Amino acid sequence: MRVVPSICTFCGVGCGLGLRVEDGRVIGVEPQPGHPVSQGQLCSKGWATSFAIDPYKRLTQPMIKEHGHFRPASWDEALGRVAEEFRSALDEQGPAGVGVISCARATNEDNYAAQKFARAVLKTHNIDHCARICHSPSVAGLARTLGSGAMSNSIADIDQADLILVIGADVTENHAMIGARMLRAQARGATLVVVDPRKTRLARLADIHLQVRLGSNIALLNGLLQIIFANGWENRAFIDSRCEDIQPLRQHLAGLTPEQTSAATGVTVAELQRLAFLYSHAKAAFTAYGMGITQFQSGTNNVIAVSNLVLVCGQIGRPGTGINPLRGQNNVQGACDMGCLPNVYPGYQAVSDPAVQARFAAAWATELPQAPGLTSQGMLKAAQHGDFRALMIMGEDPLLTDPDQNQVARAFAALDFLVVVELSLTETAKCADVLLPAAAFAEKDGTFTNCERRVQRIRQAIAAPGLARGDWQILAELAVRLGYPGMAWADAEALFAEMAALTPAFSAISYPALDANHGLQWPCDAAHPQGSPILHEHSFPLGRGRLLPVTQVPPDECPDAEYPFAMTTHRLHFHYGGGSMTRKSPLLERETPAGLLFMHPDDGETLGLLNHQGVRVSSRRGYLETRVQLTDDVPVGTLAMPYHFQEAPCNRLTNDAQDPISKMPELKACAVRVEPLPPDQAPSAQAGSREVDHASL
Repeated sequence: MRVVPSICTFCGVGCGLGLRVEDGRVIGVEPQPGHPVSQGQLCSKGWATSFAIDPYKRLTQPMIKEHGHFRPASWDEALGRVAEEFRSALDEQGPAGVGVISCARATNEDNYAAQKFARAVLKTHNIDHCARICHSPSVAGLARTLGSGAMSNSIADIDQADLILVIGADVTENHAMIGARMLRAQARGATLVVVDPRKTRLARLADIHLQVRLGSNIALLNGLLQIIFANGWENRAFIDSRCEDIQPLRQHLAGLTPEQTSAATGVTVAELQRLAFLYSHAKAAFTAYGMGITQFQSGTNNVIAVSNLVLVCGQIGRPGTGINPLRGQNNVQGACDMGCLPNVYPGYQAVSDPAVQARFAAAWATELPQAPGLTSQGMLKAAQHGDFRALMIMGEDPLLTDPDQNQVARAFAALDFLVVVELSLTETAKCADVLLPAAAFAEKDGTFTNCERRVQRIRQAIAAPGLARGDWQILAELAVRLGYPGMAWADAEALFAEMAALTPAFSAISYPALDANHGLQWPCDAAHPQGSPILHEHSFPLGRGRLLPVTQVPPDECPDAEYPFAMTTHRLHFHYGGGSMTRKSPLLERETPAGLLFMHPDDGETLGLLNHQGVRVSSRRGYLETRVQLTDDVPVGTLAMPYHFQEAPCNRLTNDAQDPISKMPELKACAVRVEPLPPDQAPSAQAGSREVDHASL
């Protein structure tokens, strides 16, 4: 047996692990000793990594769908079919009618290749990935206030904070190693504050839990600022030296009272005043937030409101402080960094900048598109309107994870051609016209970038099963078939070197440098050859920080007589994403084997429900059946449902109303009704939409 060092492929924490390899298979994992992030520990999902990549139920050869059924095909036939279909779509619709949805679980190298394939080969900026539905408001909001949308500090800065503020993030469930670090900081004396509509595990352990009304984030943050201004608790020296004019924000909040904030949020005036005092007087306040901030139609403004609080109190640019979005997937930060977004090249270099455009066109030796690109949601909507013909999806499962599942199914049905690159037969993969088997992270070389901007090496430990190939290798061969020779890299290291040469923030990063340092945090360039653990120490990319007034916006859909409950979505500790990896583990599946609807016992009593009784949950978009779990984790009138379970897909219910700036759909709030099933009737997985029978698509 040998142990190959690697990085965990689940959440965005980026824990170090060792892959135990014997007889050509990963038979187990172990923590990587001395790793700066995980410190020799792993969470339940990390320990179960070997199940996620086991050859059992993996896709091992290309498949082509004929007469509604998949048949095996050679790589030559499958890639020939893909190239032919994209060529046909380009001839008929032009570059606006084709696109790529990349993968937040794939390597930086795979994602760089995906956006280059879209732009240099297909001649389109129609490239996006799942950051669209998790942290696109962070990118948009922090770009407006600071000039950079990434986590400003390091995970290790938690150790130096004397106050930790967590807003809309279930950290012990979703980012277990960060949650554990926060609890250790609390044990040594830091004050732990959690703002969340649910009583999460971290909220129950916190010194202060503000159980805000669902969707009232801006009202809360504005209210805290009003109290801080009224008492003169703002950091005037920091504001004067580092921020633009504060007067518009002061005037915007001048008419607000603590009583109004309390009425809007459900938080008492005393709790508001206590948190305002503690946060503004903390020597070092570490502020972290998650999708409970971003996944709203006001997501970008929610992020701006968090930034306003951090800037007004000067809690940024020092150890133990910062504004720190917690990224959900292992390489969602990296996929953004690599330019898998319709408006930027790698390193967030704007596609609208002529100088940037010219530099990439020269480096890639081809003309590049001028027209703006579509987001992932935009591509699916264009397909329904007949304006979008061919789509490649790499490692994502939008049929399970995107809002309004029936709209996604209709979009897939409207496409002329869908090719999916995947590890296993996901719900989205079942809809493909051509299915291409991908290599897992243990079967290739490359890098991941965790939520603190740390770029880390992964190494090939075993061969891919059957005929499976790495994503960038698939794209490189497709590029040749479509007439572009500029993606013929010798290996992953050569690909990374091309990216680094074109991306200033990565210009001093190389594989040997990563090997020597347990990874490096960008920006890593001539001025920062050892990386940048802390951003914004002396200035912001914008120069001075911007304090932008924002106003509370209610969720697009609120409870009413027909749909009396507010429903939100969340994740469970033992599962991840659409469950395609974690549900292969009998250990994790045993912990939470099926979908659940979390409901307060008082609501359950009103509806006459028994714990774990089957229920039918309906929204204006569709319905499903699941089991109810009665718990005071949620307040009266609010329900919560995880999205890991294909037999009870909560995104059949969720609303696709969008943030007008980032195009983030409002996954965190919709209105539903609940009806009991007979006590002896098990939930059915066949429920769907009143308009479309999803099972028939």
